[in-house]
Amino acid sequence: MSSSGETYQRAKTRVGKVSLATKIFQAVGAMPEAVKGFAFGTFLLFFYNQILGVNAFKASAVIAVGLIIDAAIDPLIGSFSDGLKTRLGRRHLLMYLSAVPIGLGLYLSFSPPHGLPENLLLAWLFGSVVLTNISMSLFVVPWTALYAEFSDDYVERTTIVTWRSAVGLVGSVIFVLCTWRFVFASTKAFNPGQLNPHAYALFAPIAALVIVATIFLTTELTRGEIPYLLQPVKATPRFSLQRVWRDIASTFVNRDFLILFIGALTTAGVTGTTGTLDIYMQTYFWGLAPEQLQWFSLAALGAIAAFATLGVLGRWFDKKTLLLWTFALLILDGMGVVVLRLMHLLPPNGSSVLLAILITNETVRAFLGIILTIMFVSMLADTIDVQELNTGRRQEGIFAAALAFSGKATAGVGAIIAGFLLQQIVHWPTHANPHAIDPAIVTRLGLIAGVLVPLLLIVPFTLGTRYSITREAHARIREELDRRREEAHLKPLEDLPLDLEVALKPSVAGPLT
Repeated sequence: MSSSGETYQRAKTRVGKVSLATKIFQAVGAMPEAVKGFAFGTFLLFFYNQILGVNAFKASAVIAVGLIIDAAIDPLIGSFSDGLKTRLGRRHLLMYLSAVPIGLGLYLSFSPPHGLPENLLLAWLFGSVVLTNISMSLFVVPWTALYAEFSDDYVERTTIVTWRSAVGLVGSVIFVLCTWRFVFASTKAFNPGQLNPHAYALFAPIAALVIVATIFLTTELTRGEIPYLLQPVKATPRFSLQRVWRDIASTFVNRDFLILFIGALTTAGVTGTTGTLDIYMQTYFWGLAPEQLQWFSLAALGAIAAFATLGVLGRWFDKKTLLLWTFALLILDGMGVVVLRLMHLLPPNGSSVLLAILITNETVRAFLGIILTIMFVSMLADTIDVQELNTGRRQEGIFAAALAFSGKATAGVGAIIAGFLLQQIVHWPTHANPHAIDPAIVTRLGLIAGVLVPLLLIVPFTLGTRYSITREAHARIREELDRRREEAHLKPLEDLPLDLEVALKPSVAGPLT
């Protein structure tokens, strides 16, 4: 391919910036993964281990294998999406198709038949996790690719990601707050409420319906943007595993993307481990019930502060600088309160002062986490421009899939590590009573989950120092890409055939062109 301008074109040229309505409509798509992440990351292992009595290491291994299988599917979805030509563009058809399977899979994950022995429970867990995760990838990979297509502007991309994070955060905070307050409220029989097996039967259909509804909503509301998205003009190569492999391999010659990819591997491994252990820390280390946990929704104030200040910070600093500072501060924040507790410098569990300290800490973490996420995703879009400059190909889907692969594969490994640590190092019992558990076990949990694991974030921090795309460098890249497109003088996309059949034909042996 001789140039990007000879390969991709928009049917319509946007005048001015992306509208606020479009940013919000696309941002609604953050909700499905946020709800699924909360359901699986907070409750899934806890439900099978503490409610159903399944061995923690076995359950975490099953969850992890399901994630790794899903991760291997992501590049197939990304490559297929990048070459897809339909009247719904490259992304929207797959988003529509994903909704119902995701809802069904999540519902089944928390609704195994009664009386199953452990091995059959593990098989049920595996099947439902794989269905949920693969279906979610069918939505998330094309949905993630959209933000890089909406705008080529260095600053506006950050704004789009900011809105995405903001709407996703507000929606997920409301969902989490309602979950703790109404679904898992403590009772005389079950205190804290997360130990109530009946609550999960209510939680599963609610979460499934929210996911299905928000997928249909964001897909339908962004259909009007399809003419403004880049579409392949020439006939795309037929889908094949060989093509997928070449697409994946081509991303790894992009040095800055490789840095982000490896950083995502490590970060996902750390957050996958700590995320799996969070519910154990909240329940047993800090002694928190749903009545206290609902107040953690106040941490959204930290995210709001991040959204409010990000514009100023973005004008003052490059994305790389903000990324490094947030990584450094997250390492300190992640270990701070746990170290203070282990040193007996915090008020006792149940204290309102302790609750205020924990909420404040969570608020700071939300502030830093939002900035980190927005910078990371915005930097990814900039590496896609570098890829187009060097190869002539727009690979938003394969880039999104590669990052999703890194996140899921290492989050799966993180889940295995969390289960291993619980079972073999912490020696965690099933059906543990928060009021009678051995304090030595709880201390080991805090040391591992709150100190040793967060310290590993120093690895992605070190990698981030080697990222090279600055504001000035990106401006030069965009100038060259715009020049190539202007020279191409291609016909409008309305004059070209759009055929789904091309993308769905079986591969033909032989080299790809």
